[in-house]
Amino acid sequence: MFQKGGMHAAAVCVFLFGASVQASAFSLLSQSMPEVAPGEIVPVVVFGKNSRRSVEEFAAQQKLNAAELRTRFAASGLVECGEAHGAGQLTLANDIITTAAHVFFDERGVPRAKTCYFALENHGKETRVPIDLGSIVAGSIDPYAVAAVHDWAVARLVHPIDGIAPYNLADAPAPNMPIEFVARGHIDWGDGRKLSMEKCSLHDQLSVGSEGTREFSFDCETGDGASGGALVMAPDKPAIGAILVGWRSNKPFRSAPFSRMHYNFAVTIEGSFKKAVVAAASKVVVAK
Repeated sequence: MFQKGGMHAAAVCVFLFGASVQASAFSLLSQSMPEVAPGEIVPVVVFGKNSRRSVEEFAAQQKLNAAELRTRFAASGLVECGEAHGAGQLTLANDIITTAAHVFFDERGVPRAKTCYFALENHGKETRVPIDLGSIVAGSIDPYAVAAVHDWAVARLVHPIDGIAPYNLADAPAPNMPIEFVARGHIDWGDGRKLSMEKCSLHDQLSVGSEGTREFSFDCETGDGASGGALVMAPDKPAIGAILVGWRSNKPFRSAPFSRMHYNFAVTIEGSFKKAVVAAASKVVVAK
């Protein structure tokens, strides 16, 4: 995620605003964490006890079937651009992904790579499909230079991924709404590829974008590299209503209670963001 999200803590987009740090949740795979004493830096925003769970752990905790959960949330994957990655998910169609704009564009507003891929686990095997970079519709192609509420993107894969059900779109999010954060990419979790699941809540509405998107704080734990991951509002369907964009903290790299000075934040799939998803999913793919 980006400077308004959770990228690799040592990589990019760590800005100082007074005593607080705002960062993205996007991970640069080529860079490692600085050499520090064990426990000194935690590349994840935690609000006390880390409540992220694997599919199996989450299923056991919630008394659900792990195999069904894995199938239900198979649409969550990674967006890989060169030596960097973020999170993304198939949305409305099995060739359309949603993610954060900073996953595609760096702090200078330059594309991160000439070729990007979407990777997910398809019935136990990794599937990796190129992304049509010419199809990207984004709130901004220079996301580090604008407010976080514009940090969203929709893109088309060069071909559909068969056998995976895409996520639906949820109704409009609201403060204090219960959610599940479902994403791959956390750099401290399963080599940055394992699916993480957690129940938590949206909190305050922080801002509204000119295109109709909104920014909310929320209290699920997030790791650098999970930018663009799904905030699921209707887990049984499942349907997503927002994507992770970043984190802000006056105690970066330390576990601390959720507060107005230590939180993660997301951008809702509303307004122009929602219209872009619906428009992309409605296009007919013509066989060549």
